[in-house]
Amino acid sequence: MTDQVVDHPPPKGGKARWLTGGRLFWLILLAITWAASTWSFALYKALDARWIVRFPKAYQIPVDDWLSDFTKWLVEDLSFGWFTFRDITRFIASLIEAPYDLVRSLLLDGFAQGQGQQAVEIVPALSWIAIIFVFVALAKYARGWKLAALVGTCFAYLAIFGQWASAMVTLASVLIAVPIGAIGGLLLGIAAYRSVRVERLMRPVLDLMQTVPVFAYLVPILVLFGFGPVAALIATVIYAMPPMVRNTTVALQSVPEQLIEAGKMMGCKRRQLMWKVMVPAALPSIMVGVNQVIMLTLNMVIIASMIGAGGLGYDVLTSLRRLDIGGGVEAGFAIVVMAIALDRLSQAFAERQLRPQPDKSLPLPKRYPWVTATIVVVVCATLASLFIPFFRVYPIEQALTTGTIWESTIAWININFFDAIDAVKTFLLTWLLLPVKQFFGGIPWPVGIVVTGLAAGRAGGWRLGLLAAAMMTFIAATGLWNKAMITIYLTSVAVLLASVIGIPLGIWAGQNARANSVIGAIIDTLQTLPSFVYLIPVIMLFRVGDFSALIAIVLYALAPAVRYAAHGIRSIDPELIEVGKVAGCTNWQLLRRIKLPLAAPSLLLGLNQTIMLALSMLVITALVGTRDLGQEVYIALTKANVGKGIVAGLGVAFLAIIADRVVNALARQSRERLGLE
Repeated sequence: MTDQVVDHPPPKGGKARWLTGGRLFWLILLAITWAASTWSFALYKALDARWIVRFPKAYQIPVDDWLSDFTKWLVEDLSFGWFTFRDITRFIASLIEAPYDLVRSLLLDGFAQGQGQQAVEIVPALSWIAIIFVFVALAKYARGWKLAALVGTCFAYLAIFGQWASAMVTLASVLIAVPIGAIGGLLLGIAAYRSVRVERLMRPVLDLMQTVPVFAYLVPILVLFGFGPVAALIATVIYAMPPMVRNTTVALQSVPEQLIEAGKMMGCKRRQLMWKVMVPAALPSIMVGVNQVIMLTLNMVIIASMIGAGGLGYDVLTSLRRLDIGGGVEAGFAIVVMAIALDRLSQAFAERQLRPQPDKSLPLPKRYPWVTATIVVVVCATLASLFIPFFRVYPIEQALTTGTIWESTIAWININFFDAIDAVKTFLLTWLLLPVKQFFGGIPWPVGIVVTGLAAGRAGGWRLGLLAAAMMTFIAATGLWNKAMITIYLTSVAVLLASVIGIPLGIWAGQNARANSVIGAIIDTLQTLPSFVYLIPVIMLFRVGDFSALIAIVLYALAPAVRYAAHGIRSIDPELIEVGKVAGCTNWQLLRRIKLPLAAPSLLLGLNQTIMLALSMLVITALVGTRDLGQEVYIALTKANVGKGIVAGLGVAFLAIIADRVVNALARQSRERLGLE
């Protein structure tokens, strides 16, 4: 009975099922690409036609030179009567620098008169005890004692493990960048909600902001605003703002129409309707955007340290350069701890319910006991810091460290498992990485453009096909084809391995509660670690090269493959599974014939996010010797070459956009086949 229900033979006189439904098209396309890759160099030598494998240099478009010249003109020559463009950038920098200096002085440096050795401290910085108490009080107010204990423990860790000074520099950046990103994103999201034209104009800009590598932001910002924390803050805001814009627009679109009509009937004007009705109603969803701004800001602090942000990010970066695994892991874990505290705190404020107002007849201290206690602790601890050094800064000689533990662990692994690690590395290099690299490296640029256009057109229509072909033409015409092929090679192998590992783990987690709790904890840890932290142990174990980059990318991009697979399995209607069991399906047949097909849309969305994370991490792995577009961006940053950095960054962004559109189109087709759209 099972065979009759599940295993239908191919229809007589027809094609086998594996050649139907468009599979033949993809097989032919793959065969053409493989043949072109295999014979391209032989054809180039036989015909003495270099243009077959490399875009003719005489016809390359010097976009990088144009952008560099434009930036130079912008900075040196552009003027508006009595003021220049440089004056505008200085004014913007001063607007950001003043509050940043204020917050940093409050948290760490104190307020002084004079400069250098002549400076005299007037007002000390807040005591570390006072700062911890402030965040504990905020957590207690937002949710309760459990959150207060978690937040207090996180900030106490920063002091006890000797990370306090760097953490306060990072916190100062967060406290400035998050409000700018959140408020700016809120206003842009409102504008996009009110005008379809504005929303259409902003969509490609937001796509570029989220797909252009972060290093590419830093190059023009470094030229325009110079080296220092202001430039780092501007880059951070650009990187962290897009989710806030999108969340705000979606949240406002989700406000019930009845609520809007009620506001109109009460006589609300357009501005009152927005700020007194719609924004408060959408506030929980908007706060999710604020949470994303916080997390992206913390993710950016390491990269921003390359242009003068300082703080924990700088500690991680210097540890990476010195191959100091202990220092790097400790600084990276400090960022994770701070991220956990701020993440939980922002979520608590987003979910906080309205509470009854205190009795106005009571005196202020009894009406607001926590505010009163916070003020008392802040004043007393700060005054005590003038006389007792312990209250000012946690004694560094009493700080704990785990650096030697991490270094000893890596040394032990290298001593005892070097042969096994080297064998795995050699196997993967020989049988996976090098063959895939040769395949993509041999694809002639005309064939690559045509094949990409045909594949995208097949997935999402002729418009997407033309867009994909145009983007690949841009990459070839700017002389970046070979670098782009290396980027695709590393990304494709990393995504393949992340999917092979992550999807089975996600399926297991989606069907087993105990496995879900364990796997979820591991994935949460991997997702909160800063991207640079992955490079330190990977380099210590596998040395510099493509293999090290691959391992770091797989670890960083694993989370969405697991999460979306688990979500897809859990979201299947239990009645459909029961029908399969009644029909006599085994567990393997249930998975293969029912669960995986129904979970396919979620699996494709997970694939999409895995590709995006892999591309973003690939740019960072340029520090370990990869020779792809990410390295081009990094070299441009070190040389302050604006044009080269932007063009290479656009190359990565175009690859990300093509992958995003194609995978989304395939996911949409999958949902349509299942009747979900």
